[in-house]
Amino acid sequence: MRIFVHILVLLMGLMTAASAQTPTEGKGPAKPIKMVVLGDSLSAGYGLPAEAAFPVRLQKALEAKGIKVDMTNAGVSGDTASGGRERLDWSVADGTDAVIVELGANDALRGIDPAVTRAALSDIITKLQARKIAVLLCGMLAPPNYGSEYAEKFNAIYPDLAKSLGVPLYPFFLDGVAANPKINQADGMHPTAEGVDILVKNILPTVEAFLGALSGQRS
Repeated sequence: MRIFVHILVLLMGLMTAASAQTPTEGKGPAKPIKMVVLGDSLSAGYGLPAEAAFPVRLQKALEAKGIKVDMTNAGVSGDTASGGRERLDWSVADGTDAVIVELGANDALRGIDPAVTRAALSDIITKLQARKIAVLLCGMLAPPNYGSEYAEKFNAIYPDLAKSLGVPLYPFFLDGVAANPKINQADGMHPTAEGVDILVKNILPTVEAFLGALSGQRS
C-alpha cells in the first residue's frame, strides 16, 4: 500500500510539472512567411547576378533579423503597372502571405497616363486583398521631362492608393539611390549591387513593421 502511495505521489508530481510548461513549449518553429516581390527591372535585378537582386538581398537582411521568409522574385524587366496586373494571378501563387508591389517606374518613363497607372495598381491591390494577401506598396516618382503637371498627377498615385485602400506605403523605392552615379549602372537608372544593398537597408524598417503586423494577424 505504501509503495502504491509513493507511485501516486510521483505521478501527480509529473503531471503538475507538465502542466506548468509554457504554452510555446513543444511547438515547432514558425513557418516562413511566403512573400512575393511583384515588380519590374528594379526588383528583377537587371544587369546584376541573381544573388544581388533586391528580393534576394532583402530576404538575407530579414533572416539576419531572425525573420524567416520564403521569397519569390516576380520582377519582370520592362513591366508596367498594367503588365503586372495582367500576370498577377500566375505571378502570385496560392498560399502567398504578403506581396511587395514595386511597379510604375516604366509607366513614368514612357509618359503613360497616370489614370491608367492608378487603375492598374488599384486593381492589383484590391485583387490581392480579396485573396487575403497583405500588400506593401512602394512609391515611385516621375522624372521631370514630362513637366510638373504630369509629375504631380503621377506622384500622387501612391499615397492616394495607400490611404484609400488601407495599405502601408514606402514612399519612394529608389530613395537614397536615384540620381547617384556611384551606385547606379551605366544607364543611370538601375542600381549596382551596392545600390541594391542601400535600397534594402533603407526599406528594411518598413518591411519589418509590415511583417510584424502580419505575424500578429496570423497568431
